[in-house]
Amino acid sequence: MNAAADKLRNARDEFVGQWGALGTQWGINRTMAQIHALLMTAPEPLSTDEVMAELEISRGNAHTNLKELVAWGLVRIVVRRGERREFFEAEKDVWKIFTTVARERKKREIEPALAVLQKCADESDDIDTPEGRAFH
Repeated sequence: MNAAADKLRNARDEFVGQWGALGTQWGINRTMAQIHALLMTAPEPLSTDEVMAELEISRGNAHTNLKELVAWGLVRIVVRRGERREFFEAEKDVWKIFTTVARERKKREIEPALAVLQKCADESDDIDTPEGRAFH
């Protein structure tokens, strides 16, 4: 490798590590965020095998997290003519990434919690005791 390639590889590795750490704060696991970062920095879509090799993770781990990234809308499946394998590319627009993560967290975390809270409030609404009033 030449010096420029080494610098680029080091910068990418640093970015993948940092993005993985940030991902845990957004409600996704570290590996899922690292895969997303790897795909964000890849010049071409990558296969599951390439993701596994780059991040040194198992096939099951790669497959599960790629499937979840697709479900979140952060990664797209790319079909290449003549290829049986699936390839993956990441959304690279940071604003779209952040809005997608916020929307998915709202759907997966906030909305279910609000539904439970509303159910609790509805079920206890007609309880006219000191405890019932304190609950509301």
